[in-house]
Amino acid sequence: MKLNIIPIIVGAFIITTNAFSQNIAVTNDELIKYATVIDSVGRMQNTARHELGDMIRSKGIMDLARYNALNKIINDPPQLEEAKATPEEIAFVKEVNAKQEEEVGRIKSTYQELATNYVTPQVFNKVRKAIDTDPQIKKRYDSLVMKIQNNPGQ
Repeated sequence: MKLNIIPIIVGAFIITTNAFSQNIAVTNDELIKYATVIDSVGRMQNTARHELGDMIRSKGIMDLARYNALNKIINDPPQLEEAKATPEEIAFVKEVNAKQEEEVGRIKSTYQELATNYVTPQVFNKVRKAIDTDPQIKKRYDSLVMKIQNNPGQ
């Protein structure tokens, strides 16, 4: 009786292992395109973050810590009053937030455009899934990312 269960357990193990270790074939070109998109969007995000920080610092209305504190409560008038936020500060936080929303929209649009027209949705999703499930592809991806970051523009 025990001998009949062993082949079933071994068979189930093989099927389960195959299901989890299905390798998705990803070409270097596909991986490079995907990594380029992710790197480009990351650079855009960093640039936007720095520009917004510079905007806050250069206006001289408040420092970054004050902006962060007021930004958390910008839609709560009683808390703004408690924090002694001036009308000028409130207007400025709203101005920065509007600029941030504009940048987020621009970045999302670029991301979608690149994913759709440069990589294609099928390849994009395939590569993303492969990176998440296959350690070898993740290793190749990480290596490409390092090369791209060390040699921007190539």
